[in-house]
Amino acid sequence: MRDTKTARITGTALCMALGLILPSFFHMVGAGPTFLPMHIPVLLCGLLFGWQSGIVCGIFVPLVSSLLTGMPPLFPTGAAMIFELGTYGGLAGLLYRKLSLNIYPALIFSMLGGRIASGVANAVFMGIAGKAYGLTAFITASFVTSLPGIVIQIIIIPIIIFALERSGVINNERYGYKHGYNQ
Repeated sequence: MRDTKTARITGTALCMALGLILPSFFHMVGAGPTFLPMHIPVLLCGLLFGWQSGIVCGIFVPLVSSLLTGMPPLFPTGAAMIFELGTYGGLAGLLYRKLSLNIYPALIFSMLGGRIASGVANAVFMGIAGKAYGLTAFITASFVTSLPGIVIQIIIIPIIIFALERSGVINNERYGYKHGYNQ
């Protein structure tokens, strides 16, 4: 596939659709906060299509999901997730596509950066809402409760990226693919 603006827009739209649909299945069984299904398509979007697409996807998905389904509630949780997921998508694209970091450090630094953005946003928005949010709440939500989701992301996302890049579906010149053709 050629790395064109149309391909990036289409891929970003697909990631956004996955970001809206995938969480529905997990929330049916109450496993959303544990398995973080909204995070996977946003991280993939940034890694595959760049930082701009990652930011757009990261902002769009929690906002539209909140408006359509009420999950997450728009304020304060949804507002904080907009910052968190926008940071995930943006950092993933910046670190992997722009700075050419290996997939694992790019993914891990993106996940840490998003969690920091989440912590700051939650502290601000929860404070505005008159709810307590301290270090214990941050650690619990960002690392303890979500540990299964973190592990899944670290295992599954690189497999998906490698498969798409090595097959030539997604461009990545580090594997000898340029403009979708094996040269």
